[in-house]
Amino acid sequence: MLSGFSFTLILVIILALIYDFITGFHDTANSIATSVSTRVLSPRVAIVMAATLNCVGALVSNAVAMTISKGIVEPGVSAHLPQYVIIAALVAAISWGLVTWYFGLPSSSSHALIGGLVGATVTYAFSFQSIVWSGVLDKVVIPLVTSPLIGFALSFLVMSMLFKLLAKVSLKVVNKWFSKLQILSAALMAFAHGSNDAQKSMGIITLALVSSGVLTLDWVNQNGVPWEIKVACALMMGLGTSVGGWRIIKTMGVNMIKLQPVGGFAAETSSAAVILVNALTGSQVSTTHVISAAIMGVGAAKRLNSVRWSLARSIVGAWFLTIPATAALGAGLMLLLKIFIRN
Repeated sequence: MLSGFSFTLILVIILALIYDFITGFHDTANSIATSVSTRVLSPRVAIVMAATLNCVGALVSNAVAMTISKGIVEPGVSAHLPQYVIIAALVAAISWGLVTWYFGLPSSSSHALIGGLVGATVTYAFSFQSIVWSGVLDKVVIPLVTSPLIGFALSFLVMSMLFKLLAKVSLKVVNKWFSKLQILSAALMAFAHGSNDAQKSMGIITLALVSSGVLTLDWVNQNGVPWEIKVACALMMGLGTSVGGWRIIKTMGVNMIKLQPVGGFAAETSSAAVILVNALTGSQVSTTHVISAAIMGVGAAKRLNSVRWSLARSIVGAWFLTIPATAALGAGLMLLLKIFIRN
């Protein structure tokens, strides 16, 4: 781990950590928007809790990181992938994250990275065979569609069940108890976010270490992600979370639907369950997609017109635009880098 570090490899690691930081502040809303909007937690307390549990969650598993490092790019290509291909992918993902943050759209940092990586790799190799398309389909595309649907359905069922169970309980008592329970659900959501999202940068750094010859695929298969990479990515995710993405918090926690603590609890608990199950299997789900859909499910359980469906359509549009947009951006950056390197 201490030898063989070129300038471009160091640049990749720096960019990956920047991506991790941006993912942290871009996706802060995933775990705390509902808690802040229902006033269960103050913004400062919510961010500190989310930052801490994001770090903890990032250290518990590496299944998602392994999918990124050896499940997207064909092994024969990844072993000799130039660092500037990974640089193009990271710049594409970072750029998309900043643009969507500016407009307050909760897009997926995970899918932005995968889109950038696919576009840059295909352009570099000039072959669609350079990508493990079965892995992209099974671990990315299918979860992209199914995880929000499951999040919506699960939160709808949970919220509907709570409405029936609490029908004769006063609103004051419901808010009192669920204000406490929502703290636990927000904590679980923050942990789930860290266990899923921080692993993307771990995987991309591991891919860079393999392609540069610092590590071998056999070593990665036996040992997983190096612990130094895990710690660095976990800390950067936590640091980014501590900054906070207030534009997206407003979109998700305030503009889309007016939530009560019981609704926040239902959305966060349902989302965390979906995310943790997928993290254990290495599937690339978007915490942003899942929690957004879960909030819609909570609103729909109350009444359909309680959700601002025009805003929801914009959010869903951003979901499906992310991968093709970042793939095109990664491909364009790759072409520019090819021209620059030749000259």
